[in-house]
Amino acid sequence: MFNYFKNLLFNRKGQGMVEYILLVGLIAVAVIAVLLLLGPAIAAKFQEVINAL
Repeated sequence: MFNYFKNLLFNRKGQGMVEYILLVGLIAVAVIAVLLLLGPAIAAKFQEVINAL
């Protein structure tokens, strides 16, 4: 398994895949950060809708 990942990192064919993995990881971190910041506001809006119903 270690050799597989080592080949991905040092093989030019795997370079594009590693870049995509890093990009997806960065997007995931950004989404988690936004949800942590806006989570309470979103929960409050849902509570307003529930109370209105």
